[in-house]
Amino acid sequence: MEMNQVRYFLAVCEHRNFTHAARASNVSQPSLTVAIRKLEEELGEALFLRDRAGCRLTPLGKLMRPRLERVHGEMLEAKAEAVRHTNLERVPIGIGIGETIGQSRIAAAVERFRTRVPQAEIELIVAPAEDLLAGLRDGEFDLALTSREASPDLYRIDRLYRETYRVVVAKGHALAASETVSLEALAGTLLLDRPNCEMRDALHRTCADHGQRLYAAYRSNRVDWLLELARQGSGAAILPETAIPQDPGLVSLPIADVEIAREVSALRYRQQASRPETDALIRELASG
Repeated sequence: MEMNQVRYFLAVCEHRNFTHAARASNVSQPSLTVAIRKLEEELGEALFLRDRAGCRLTPLGKLMRPRLERVHGEMLEAKAEAVRHTNLERVPIGIGIGETIGQSRIAAAVERFRTRVPQAEIELIVAPAEDLLAGLRDGEFDLALTSREASPDLYRIDRLYRETYRVVVAKGHALAASETVSLEALAGTLLLDRPNCEMRDALHRTCADHGQRLYAAYRSNRVDWLLELARQGSGAAILPETAIPQDPGLVSLPIADVEIAREVSALRYRQQASRPETDALIRELASG
């Protein structure tokens, strides 16, 4: 039995679909399928039953799952122990960060933490939501900071803070002198849209419920590009509070008719042992 077989088996358990599991594991579907088939040959029986909805565990698969989860957890802990040893008792902590999570609050919390735990070595990796979860499962990250929903069966979820979304425009924009921005005013403004925004659909539904339709003149998957377009006066961006920089060329305004907000959480993979230092870091992140 090879560790990649165990990892692929657990990925299929999570996603209940070979294609999705292969994508999350950064491997081709044929390679994942071959690894699972070899594991089934070693164990003497099928682990999954496939149907149109995806796949489900056989009785043997249900029996093996908790055992292989423990094997995977032990492997991750062994890797972490080896890293700590080779780093001369340093405490490396890998943090995966969602693409729209604001920098200032997180950076301040990390610095406060390192003041108290100077042996900690912090690695901050910004990544899409699916890569954050894959990084947790593979032991690349000790925790991930995200506003996306995750399964509490697979991940420990610590709520950190709640923040609202605001409208960001250039100082010379027509909306800049307003105290608040109504949905009607938004509908009459060229927007700078982020297609992979977790709150995008909720905002469009809210506007539709109020008889308004939003129009995006520009789209980008990068917040820094949206902010630069806003500085140029190209339109208005709608961003979470912590993602808005202190910039003399920009003005941020609340939305008048409705509150659009999100919860930011720290996720840890349940099959990976959590160290006291990671627990302490999460408390610092939640303290504000």
